[in-house]
Amino acid sequence: MVVVTVVAPDDALGFEVMLADVVFGAANATVDREHYDIRIASKSGTADIASGRGAVGLHTRWGIESLAESDLIVVPGAAGFLQDPDEVIVDALRTAAERGARLASVCVGAFTLAATGLLDGHRVTTHWEYAAELARRHPRVEVDPSVLYIDNGQILTSAGVVAGLDLCLHIVRRDLGAAIAADTARRIVMPPQRDGGQAQFITHAEPVRIDTSLRPVLDWMQSNLHRPLTLDEVAAQAAISVRSLNRRFRREVGTTPMQWLLRARVHHAQRLLETTPLSIDRVAAEAGFGTATSLRYHFARQTRTTPQAYRNSFQHRAEPRAASVSG
Repeated sequence: MVVVTVVAPDDALGFEVMLADVVFGAANATVDREHYDIRIASKSGTADIASGRGAVGLHTRWGIESLAESDLIVVPGAAGFLQDPDEVIVDALRTAAERGARLASVCVGAFTLAATGLLDGHRVTTHWEYAAELARRHPRVEVDPSVLYIDNGQILTSAGVVAGLDLCLHIVRRDLGAAIAADTARRIVMPPQRDGGQAQFITHAEPVRIDTSLRPVLDWMQSNLHRPLTLDEVAAQAAISVRSLNRRFRREVGTTPMQWLLRARVHHAQRLLETTPLSIDRVAAEAGFGTATSLRYHFARQTRTTPQAYRNSFQHRAEPRAASVSG
């Protein structure tokens, strides 16, 4: 039997708290036995978990000490995820990891895992909207905002809520095999397989919206995506050396200037593909890739699909507007 414990501090997001029970409970029904012993643990036996209309009272017989005998610990997101997590929970997660328990985060639950230091040196994911903030706060963590989930063996992370379902189903597949996972998926009426490397498939806002002294240079880069910008040119715009530019980007933005620029160009290409009838060649030029070949390569690396496939899926049904020509 695999003991699965969901950590439920006050302000944990309600659906994410119950998500593991949905998938692993369905797996138990599929194999007609209790392969997964599913528990929800809180410090005091009660917790006010966040819902769409406020807080819902949770009562459970499992305390945080339950983590000491858990094989898999699921860390859901919390409404106050940008605040420091409870040290009792952080210490319990570290102790569980030391004895070999698997730890899996759902959505912004990655912020709690990152606070333990267990994500350092690992490639992880979280909801795309907060990926830059996670990277900024934890520079030793490699944050990939473009995928549904990442399995590092003992440490697993997922993007948004639905990706948490995908991750739990992936764990069932890993534990019980593809056939049981497929039957479990059918039981809860979800797709039988979405690979972790699949893109989150979202329409991004500006690549970074955080308070930073680099805001003016970020805005300048955003308005000059169509140009073949170099590190020297960006550093000159910021009035600092290339070395200082790289250091400040790492500290304040959580990535390098060229990585930020590449993501900004892909995001711009996504917007053009969604909202304009421009040819792929023209989109490549407008987004600063130069050639369609370059666009396809970088677009596929970040979104796990092609520009044309993306357009087919996400182009607005409204009358397309003409794109402005960059100067």
